[in-house]
Amino acid sequence: MLGGISIWQLLIVLGIIILIFGTKKLRNVGTDLGGAIKGFKKAVHEEDKDDEKKDAEPSHAKVAHEEPGNTYDVKAEEERAARNEERK
Repeated sequence: MLGGISIWQLLIVLGIIILIFGTKKLRNVGTDLGGAIKGFKKAVHEEDKDDEKKDAEPSHAKVAHEEPGNTYDVKAEEERAARNEERK
């Protein structure tokens, strides 16, 4: 027994659910749920493969070379040039 619920009570609840939703909708829900579980398992398996590939790479490939922030904001430069022209 599952927490005091008998098999007959479960069958009655299942029958009520089938009457409310219909078999076609329940089949679609089951198909969607199965597809979601299959996709989740595939993603977990691919992540494990990626982790194994990262572990197989030599350690020198993991070294990061940080570059100083040499960014150039074109939009800010255009706005600055426009303001300079307005002042003249």
